[in-house]
Amino acid sequence: MIAALAALLLAAAPPPADAGALAKKVQTFYERTRDLEARFQQTYTYSGFGRRQVSAGTLRVKKPGMMRWDYETPSSKTVAVKGSRLVQYEPEENQAYVDEHFDATAMSAAVTFLLGKGDLAREFHLSVDGAGALLLRPKEEDPRVESIALTVGPDGEVRATRVVDGAGNVNEIRFEKVKRNAGLADSAFELKLPKDVRRIAPPGAER
Repeated sequence: MIAALAALLLAAAPPPADAGALAKKVQTFYERTRDLEARFQQTYTYSGFGRRQVSAGTLRVKKPGMMRWDYETPSSKTVAVKGSRLVQYEPEENQAYVDEHFDATAMSAAVTFLLGKGDLAREFHLSVDGAGALLLRPKEEDPRVESIALTVGPDGEVRATRVVDGAGNVNEIRFEKVKRNAGLADSAFELKLPKDVRRIAPPGAER
């Protein structure tokens, strides 16, 4: 009786999602996205300390090569990329890091898919996890990314990402109130700094 019931449930279960088809669906959605704006909540878990930091704010993306993260909590911070210029500005500390020769190819594929860049099937081993998320593992070793899980909506939109790096830190981001192809102006990605802002060196650089 138990065996017959198990067989019935198995037969009624939907077939497992095809990872390649799911990746293509995501790729197609963002290739057809000219601009995007969304609210985000980010939870970063530090593996070595067992500590979590929760942040929230607004993300804006526009092709070609424009991205802006405005953090509102727990403290104000903006990270803006426009072409070859990257600015990270922390108004509460009145400090900023500016890179006028930013190489966008250095960004992790966990982010660049939002710009419709890269080829998920070429760059990652694809599978689907137990929750139905698209699971990506880099084909080439990358200390920034051990694995990426994308929670995908019916149209191919990514509703959440979960990135585990080589040190075991976990970066989870959930997106809400997404507005797509609304016609964001290029000026939304320009970040003018105060004249008295303190310029700082990039993380890890000698001062």
